[in-house]
Amino acid sequence: MNAFRGVDFYRTDDLLSEEERMVRDTVREWVSEKAVPIMDKHFEEATFPMHLIPEMAALGVFGANLPEEYGCAGMNNVACGLVMQELERGDSGLRSFASVQGALVMFPIHAFGSDKQKRHWIPRLASGEKIGCFGLTEPDHGSDPGNMSTRAVKKGDRWILTGAKSWITNGTIADLAVVWAKHEGEVKGFLVEKGTKGFSAPEIKHKMSLRASITSQLIFDECAIPEENLLPKSEGLLSPLLCLNQARYGIAWGVLGAAMACYQAALEYSQSRIQFDKPIGGFQLVQDKLVYMLTEITKGQLLVHRLGRLKDQQQIDHSQTSLAKRNNTAIALETARLARDILGANGISLEFPIIRHMCNLEAVKTYEGTHDIHTLIVGQAITGLDAFR
Repeated sequence: MNAFRGVDFYRTDDLLSEEERMVRDTVREWVSEKAVPIMDKHFEEATFPMHLIPEMAALGVFGANLPEEYGCAGMNNVACGLVMQELERGDSGLRSFASVQGALVMFPIHAFGSDKQKRHWIPRLASGEKIGCFGLTEPDHGSDPGNMSTRAVKKGDRWILTGAKSWITNGTIADLAVVWAKHEGEVKGFLVEKGTKGFSAPEIKHKMSLRASITSQLIFDECAIPEENLLPKSEGLLSPLLCLNQARYGIAWGVLGAAMACYQAALEYSQSRIQFDKPIGGFQLVQDKLVYMLTEITKGQLLVHRLGRLKDQQQIDHSQTSLAKRNNTAIALETARLARDILGANGISLEFPIIRHMCNLEAVKTYEGTHDIHTLIVGQAITGLDAFR
């Protein structure tokens, strides 16, 4: 396969600053050199490339849009989105790791934590010295986190957590879990450190999606944590939902990277695969698929670019993020499926990246809010009517 040059039919690069292009190109080169050659092996073996974590940290991809005073890169949100795009071009597992570390662990500590918590944890997470995970989803409560069963009870100077979380990225390898639990009916955030008595994080096996990513359960059996591990500014369900909005923003960018990888693989294959005495790219039905893929990627690029500018101007609404996550994950998955179709039997081989991305995108379409949940979020925004119940 040729070197990745990007997909830019509408010259969206012209909309980027020199610094934004430099950030994108730096991560793009790293992904091409270090990640792409090994992700098929890790996908097949269901392992995460742990040796890449220090290099990702050195690139500044963890909490990339958080302040430099905490050891973060201080990027604007468009640059941060481009980082997610390139990481997911490598594999959704890479982007998921960075999304959880930054948007779901570092962000809530920065937004809801004490000064002591911020200064202790954020630099260590930014450097990759410590790994974090985010505990919200439960075995019986996915799309409806407000009905979570995990409970926190105050006993003296300690909090006692009881309950379970499921489908938690990085859980088994995490040094720190940001956990959401109910205390007297109100959702609060807590920091639970690895090794705390009553806390365990068994890995979930036998996945056929996000195989190059560690997914876990979090179990809290009368788990006692000190008072100082409460996130003092976390107030109600809105707090974890604000974290999810940060992650959804990154996903809306990230899936375009996976779509671009599938599109490029299909385009190059169509130009070299000979059937009926000519390249299959010369047939109308194949061109129809390629044009659809290119069109949807281009629309998705314009969508997230505008979303990023709104976010940098602090004028973004959560429903706008939902629209982008909903649209871009759907078109990325459809792009992967069409690319697999163009490659025929070769499309299911890990010799090409398409089937790996296709399987990953099945999960990405579901997590951080399913397609249907985001439909209802946008529907409520435009009608003013709640259709969740």
